[in-house]
Amino acid sequence: MSGRGLAYELVEELKRRILGGELAPGEKLSGESALMEEFRVSRTVVREAISRLQAAGLVETFQGRGSFVLEVPTGEFGLREVRSHQDVLELLDFRIGVESEAAGLAAVRRTERQLKAIERALDDFRRIGDDPSRSVEADFAFHLKVAAASGNRFYRELIGSLGPMMIMLPRTRLDPAYEMSDATHLTRVVHEHENIYAAIARSDPEAARAAARVHLANTRHRLVMPGRG
Repeated sequence: MSGRGLAYELVEELKRRILGGELAPGEKLSGESALMEEFRVSRTVVREAISRLQAAGLVETFQGRGSFVLEVPTGEFGLREVRSHQDVLELLDFRIGVESEAAGLAAVRRTERQLKAIERALDDFRRIGDDPSRSVEADFAFHLKVAAASGNRFYRELIGSLGPMMIMLPRTRLDPAYEMSDATHLTRVVHEHENIYAAIARSDPEAARAAARVHLANTRHRLVMPGRG
């Protein structure tokens, strides 16, 4: 198996321990040498896995101190139980249906204040999108503001209930070719968010639905497939 495949397996195991509560918030991950010995992988594999956990907002790394588990927000929908690749695909399928319609409604019903809130969330995501410890919250904030602008509290409450985990979980399964730290990929993702905002700003519901669907379908496409690597 390639290094990418080994890194994927290591991410899956560490993610399982974090989401399952074996590694508590604030707890320090084992050091590189210990992980290399436990999983019989190279230092490169360990570093890639830690980088992906950072991108997913599951750990934060401090130079000279190591990596620490972050608090994992959970909502009423029990996303802590979303563990398998199929679970994540089904989560994205669900989001495509819900968020596409929310974006379409937002294009028709949004107020100027709500549009400004979406714009601010987009600006925040542009500014900190490549910072793993902050980009999950910024990404989630954008989607939540769009849902709020739908004028239907159930969309807002549903997305709010899913919480940042709806962003974290797909990121842990991104194909290594689509890391958020990669400038080309980040630019592409930011552009997808800009398309959603632009359609809402010009009050075009069909374009807003299409832009949201394209963004989430692309996220689905970017997931690593089991057995690849």
